Amino acid sequence: MALAFDEFGRPFIILREQEKKTRLRGLDAQKANIAAGKAVARILRTSLGPKGMDKMLQSPDGDVTITNDGATILEQMDVDNQIAKLMVELSCSQDYEIGDGTTGVVVMAGALLEQAEKLLERGIHPLRVAEGYEMASRIAFDHLERISQKFEFSADNIEPLVQTCMTTLSSKIVNRCKRALAEIAVKAVLAVADLERKDVNLDLIKVEGKVGGKLEDTELIYGIVVDKDMSHPQMPKRIEDAKIAILTCPFEPPKPKTKHKVDIDTVQKFQTLRDQEQKYFDEMVQKCKDVGATLVICQWGFDDEANHLLMHRNLPAVRWVGGVELELIAIATGGRIVPRFQELSPEKLGKAGLVREKSFGTTKDRMLYIEQCANSRAVTIFIRGGNKMMIEETKRSLHDALCVARNLIRNNSIVYGGGSVEISCSIAVETAADRHPGVEQVFVDFGACSCKNYAIPSDCFFVVQYAIRSFADALEAVPLALAENSGLPPIDTLTAVKAQQVKESNPHCGIDCNDVGMNDMKEQNVFETLIGKQQQILLATQVVKMILKIDDVISPSEY
Repeated sequence: MALAFDEFGRPFIILREQEKKTRLRGLDAQKANIAAGKAVARILRTSLGPKGMDKMLQSPDGDVTITNDGATILEQMDVDNQIAKLMVELSCSQDYEIGDGTTGVVVMAGALLEQAEKLLERGIHPLRVAEGYEMASRIAFDHLERISQKFEFSADNIEPLVQTCMTTLSSKIVNRCKRALAEIAVKAVLAVADLERKDVNLDLIKVEGKVGGKLEDTELIYGIVVDKDMSHPQMPKRIEDAKIAILTCPFEPPKPKTKHKVDIDTVQKFQTLRDQEQKYFDEMVQKCKDVGATLVICQWGFDDEANHLLMHRNLPAVRWVGGVELELIAIATGGRIVPRFQELSPEKLGKAGLVREKSFGTTKDRMLYIEQCANSRAVTIFIRGGNKMMIEETKRSLHDALCVARNLIRNNSIVYGGGSVEISCSIAVETAADRHPGVEQVFVDFGACSCKNYAIPSDCFFVVQYAIRSFADALEAVPLALAENSGLPPIDTLTAVKAQQVKESNPHCGIDCNDVGMNDMKEQNVFETLIGKQQQILLATQVVKMILKIDDVISPSEY
């Protein structure tokens, strides 16, 4: 490194060998990649299960987030390593596809990488490991299909859906209210679901939060809640059988588009201009009154004079409502968003049975409730909590529960939780490993092979079998982590449950995290969605295969 000066006397640094790059090849590259993946998995491992720990993350601007949602933790972590970024993307994929199981998928991928490292050290080629993992994942995928159970539900019998959402909420900070929140999530999803097409649009469910009150005060509103109040304090706070004009045009006289200058040198000219503005505004208000509107919701603002005139013309109004909220109000009330006053007509008005303004406690916070809408397909979950962090974490937890309920409507197959399916799949994969003769077995002919001088154990003849067995061992990482996080002796607990599954041929035996006194997850009502578990295994396997195939890492040297 050398210091030099330019023609203006400003110093700059010359770096010697700045083009030089660091390079890792072969086994060293694979081990470095595996170490990065394992490091990310180790961070999330303690967050798994109902007794999992939370993480506190502080952003550069000082915002603090407390969560145990895998996708949120990894998104907010400042990750530099490229392989670690793959793990972050893995968690985001699970979140995007399924919504739940973001921690488990990373723990699973970390365990697969850990097992792969042992195989690589024994001289097994990474492509053989990847092949074995692919075959084992298919075996596990099919086994999950076999041990899954279908349940029927309807709008009258939502208990199975509630039980599954409760399992999701058990591992969150809100687990003391899991029953109430699970019921809210299920009712919200059923309100917006099309059960015939098995389709759910989660965009129709708005999740709002307000600091104050307690978590138990969280409620489901069949309508829309807007964090606004009436534009004038003397406007009515309750409107029944409201006809709502939803406007995206400003509720004020138009401003000239060109640069202009108006010289007003007499009181009469000023009065004329003022009268003209008032007349223009009166026409706007009259247009709304003529089509029968009893409430105006506007995307833009209007000044105090306009506000005063609206109040005198008995036309309640709400200003500065966001575009997303306007869309939801339009969907819920069956109204149309009107971009110009000339297009306003009676059939474009939204209808709501009740619009009311609600204030909270002794604070000045007020919100607008639009209820008994013509089309109840849009609903709002309104969360209360002691502080902002609690509300944000409740939103994340409810998002997981909503996604689980949506997945069950799409595919009503469930498996049992508590690590029971991972143990069952592990046993199935182990059993299947013995039944894999033929092309998948790599046979080494010592007579013809140049590697006869190396000490290769006889059981290396079946290399892919090693990978399949390693996959079975990796599956046990999830129940091990559950037992560890619950304060149980991990190896003893896992061995006992595995022995019980084999002895009773019962795939429902899992880790008793809540210390109920029984291992049968069916009795404990611990359910998980089938597609969530299948996606976990497929995504984790794909990412691990990708990482194993990298054998050359070229990166710029750091100064």
